[in-house]
Amino acid sequence: MNEIKWVKNTMPKTNDAQLPVMAIDEVKKARTFHESFPQYTMTPLAKLDNMAAYLGLKEVYVKDESYRFGLNAFKVLGGSFAMARYIAKETGRDVSELDYETLTSDKLREEFGQATFFTATDGNHGRGVAWAANRLKQKAVVYMPKGSTQTRLKNIQLEGATATIEEVNYDECVRMAAAAAAKTKNGVVVQDTAWAGYEEIPSWIMQGYGTMALEANEQLQEAGCDRPTHVFVQAGVGSLAGAVQGYFANRYPESTPKVVVVEADVAACLYKGAVAGDGEERIVDGDMQTIMAGLACGEPNTISWDILKNHVSVFVSAPDWAAAQGMRMLSAPIKGDPQVVSGESGAAPFGILACIMTMPEYKDLKEELGLDENSKVLLFSTEGDTDPERYKEIVWDGKDYK
Repeated sequence: MNEIKWVKNTMPKTNDAQLPVMAIDEVKKARTFHESFPQYTMTPLAKLDNMAAYLGLKEVYVKDESYRFGLNAFKVLGGSFAMARYIAKETGRDVSELDYETLTSDKLREEFGQATFFTATDGNHGRGVAWAANRLKQKAVVYMPKGSTQTRLKNIQLEGATATIEEVNYDECVRMAAAAAAKTKNGVVVQDTAWAGYEEIPSWIMQGYGTMALEANEQLQEAGCDRPTHVFVQAGVGSLAGAVQGYFANRYPESTPKVVVVEADVAACLYKGAVAGDGEERIVDGDMQTIMAGLACGEPNTISWDILKNHVSVFVSAPDWAAAQGMRMLSAPIKGDPQVVSGESGAAPFGILACIMTMPEYKDLKEELGLDENSKVLLFSTEGDTDPERYKEIVWDGKDYK
């Protein structure tokens, strides 16, 4: 069985130039934009009191994104806000002037025209971009990496997008999307990874993700939790992790929660960067076959990487079996706790938390993080059963992973 690997963050700090991307005022703009959608409701924050007691923790909360806009995943928050900010910029407006009704109006369509939004995805981000483009009367073209499922492909096509599964990995699909956009009139890349020269749209996507962190923080306070002591968050390219870390570092600058970033072991580019310890990015390539398809990304987002190396406590490389364990435990909660239907990428952080608290071989990590009966832990289940057959295979049939 592959082991869970972890490394304490000892990387040199920078001047934190990217932290203002997730300033509270910027996140509030995104939240106001999302609230203007007729489909908007705040997703639930599951309070797992009995699970917390079982694991030896004070409180455990899981933000359940399977309810987001009927799309079963959080990703639409980023793509929709980035499109709105792009259209705002092109039409000389502030995004606060572009609520859902204005954006979807014939008047704005006449003024702005039509763009084609290109993206690469394993499923959730592409579906979110396709959904938002469809609502905003724009076009979307989506490239999916080798190993993507037909279910996820069809869900994107049902939103009116052009979508294909390619014979290359995610990072190559990103390059294909960028090349195709460059050759298309009014072609725009909407990708949640950033690289030198492509950082504005990814920063807007991260701000969109901030809606989820802002909601969770409000819900914690309503539940009587002044702030979490620990936040576990998953990472592919790191955009979500950077958004969540950035929000909490801005929200609690004097007492920022300890943040643990969890990656799929075959695509653990952030973990590898942290192991190297010099602050430089590391890249993972190859097929990156993992059940955590949403985390199978090998090239870090440059904006997020800067935020993460300044603020994260520990980076974790997670094997597939740990994600599967998280899925099963959340799907069959201790009596009295709410159920969370969490997909492979969604459940990975909870799986890691459960392993840390119950497996003696990870006692050193538990001590490093100070996880004990006083800890209040927040996690994000970023997707539901976005691939229902695989979900049943893991949760119902008990499919084994190494």
